[in-house]
This record gives sequence, C-alpha cells and structure tokens, in this order.
Amino acid sequence: MASSPSRFTRADLQALADFRYQLRRFLRFSEDAARAEGLTPLQYQALLQIAGYPGREWALVGELADRLQMAPHGMVALLSRCERAGLIERRQGSKDRRQVEVHLTRKGAAAVMKVAARNWPELQALSSVFRVGRMAAFNDSD
Repeated sequence: MASSPSRFTRADLQALADFRYQLRRFLRFSEDAARAEGLTPLQYQALLQIAGYPGREWALVGELADRLQMAPHGMVALLSRCERAGLIERRQGSKDRRQVEVHLTRKGAAAVMKVAARNWPELQALSSVFRVGRMAAFNDSD
C-alpha cells in the first residue's frame, strides 16, 4: 500500500473533496430511498449486508457489527428492531450453537431489493467517481 505523501497538491485535495462530496450525495440518495420504502437507513444497511454477505445467504451478528462498523450491542438492538418489523429472523448457529445466524425474511428480502433497485442507477451514474484510481495521492509510492 502506498504511503501518504508528505504534501498534498491542490489537485489531490480537490480529488479528495470531490470523492467525499459524491460519496455523501450517493449516501443521501440511498438514505432517502430506504425511507421511501419504509426502512431506516441503518435497517437497509443491515439487510443489504445480510443479502450480500460473501459465500452465504445469512450473516452472524458479529460479522454484521463489523460490516456496519457498530458496537455488537448496538447491532443487537438494530437487529431486534428489524426482527420486530418482520425483516429478519435470528436462528441458532447450525455448526456452532453459541452463534446467532441472521437471515432475511421474505419481507426483508423484498425490501432490500426495492431499495437496491432505486440505488443501482444512481450508483452506475457515479461509477467513474467511486474509483480510488482518480486520486493521485493514494497511488503515488514513496
């Protein structure tokens, strides 16, 4: 991984600022899309991480906490709200009974697909922005 340059050029700072601006625009769009489908932005993020978890169709509570960068107890509270809304169900681990697997319900799967469908065209429109390759400061090696 390239180290940070000792000085950033104006162009580097502009690239960072533009990336951050475009990222925040997309996140705002996504948050609004989630709300339009009756979800909170965090509920959508949790459902998306379950639906898109690598290698399987469910995730563990700790994995979700990591993916959403939340404390485990905060993740548990979010999952409780999702469960009450009928979006997820928790199951005892099939291999390790101490673990809790989090699965989408049909309602949860439908909700994540609706929001993802709203987000996809916006993300495609920003595909050239969401590339670190545009940020010279991250690609210079010392």
